[in-house]
Amino acid sequence: MENDALRAAISTAYAKALEAASQGGGGGCCGGSGCCGAGGGTLIELAGYGPEREQHVQAAATSFGCGNPLAFSGVEPGQTVLDLGSGAGFDLLIAADRVGPTGKVVGVDMTEAMLAAARENIARAGLDSVIEVRQGHIEALPVADASVDWVISNCVINLSTDKAAVFAEIFRVLRPGGRIAISDIVAEDLPPAVLASVAGHAACVSGAISEAAYLAGLAGAGLVDVAAPERLVYSAEQLRALFGEALSETLESLGGVDFADVVAGKVASLRFVGRKPG
Repeated sequence: MENDALRAAISTAYAKALEAASQGGGGGCCGGSGCCGAGGGTLIELAGYGPEREQHVQAAATSFGCGNPLAFSGVEPGQTVLDLGSGAGFDLLIAADRVGPTGKVVGVDMTEAMLAAARENIARAGLDSVIEVRQGHIEALPVADASVDWVISNCVINLSTDKAAVFAEIFRVLRPGGRIAISDIVAEDLPPAVLASVAGHAACVSGAISEAAYLAGLAGAGLVDVAAPERLVYSAEQLRALFGEALSETLESLGGVDFADVVAGKVASLRFVGRKPG
């Protein structure tokens, strides 16, 4: 599928998942149907969130991440944080709590429905003066050079078909000494039927690269001290909870075998860190 068509399919999947979550039907991890974020409870705890989900309960209910990129990140008051694929704004609100009234938080997302939901959540929290959301693509960020202290992202970069461009953009917008805190999905040795699945791409599986390729991409863009200090390798049971029926279209190609059984142990959520020299 061409990149523009794939983007449109992903955007549509997220808009539908947001609508379902907003109506109390539960959202999905990266647009699936039964997420590590939407709906709260044990799955959002699995993603690494604690009291934040109670403080920003409305935004948490429409969160579609796979981890908590801001866990132990060291974000300080007065700093500027950029969130790639900011969605309905849950991580934006957490970042705003960290940077305080003298800081700045910027979110970039390509889906208008997500931007609208984020603006509602930001206004509800009274953080309009701290948080700004912009429509755009993470391969060409609408953000000035060397203007942010932190780049965060939650289960989004795996969706891009040009990850080298994303990594280069991260390096460009970071100030010297700026840091990254990225939660994302990585995968190894996936079956061709899964790799070819559009639903699988929207569910953050089919477009995922290996941990080694991810680390190499970050380093190749110029970042240093890149590492993945935290990881969760998904079991079949966790995959069923996280992605639900998002990959059901692949089952026939897999000979009727349960998708979760096929990819168990090959898909993981990692938190990546690194910094721009300076």
